[in-house]
Amino acid sequence: MTTTYQTAKNQVMNSKRAGEGTANLNFDLLYRQFAPKVYMKCLSLLKDEVLAKDAMQEIFIRAFLKSSQFRQEAKVSTWLYSITYNYCMDLLKKQQSKRSKVGEDYQEAVDVVEDNDVDHYLIDRKIAELNTVLEELPSSDRKILLMKFQEEMSIKEMAQRKNKSEGAIKMKLNRAKAKARQLRIKHAARLSA
Repeated sequence: MTTTYQTAKNQVMNSKRAGEGTANLNFDLLYRQFAPKVYMKCLSLLKDEVLAKDAMQEIFIRAFLKSSQFRQEAKVSTWLYSITYNYCMDLLKKQQSKRSKVGEDYQEAVDVVEDNDVDHYLIDRKIAELNTVLEELPSSDRKILLMKFQEEMSIKEMAQRKNKSEGAIKMKLNRAKAKARQLRIKHAARLSA
């Protein structure tokens, strides 16, 4: 752990020189006292020694950069534990998202290989149907669907742009999807009649 300590300390010192953060805490003391506990917590959450060491280093850097936000109301260990937990959970979510994306990409590739004879007429028809549905949707519903599926924005990003809560955005998105689904069914019924 000494190389991890030295690397983290060097990055903290570089941050100090760059004027980032104001340390209210003694980094050396903080690291020596809590590094083993933080490492063990990272290891228990991430289940990978290399990831745990990297996470520990990043956590101590974040702790240094956020040290000015530390209030004496809580224990240092509690504050450090919350940084550790949040960082590890974010890391796990990112890994899960990457795994999910790789799985989706693989399935798309398999679908393309299996479906060499693409029906361009069917694709054109689906695109025309989608455009018709989008045109018939109210403007606010169309915008929220395009933000999500065309611009690929997250719920959080959409909430920030619209200046609404994430819950409100989720509800609006679900309602817009339901309206689009109903319009698609209605449009398909008109074509088959």
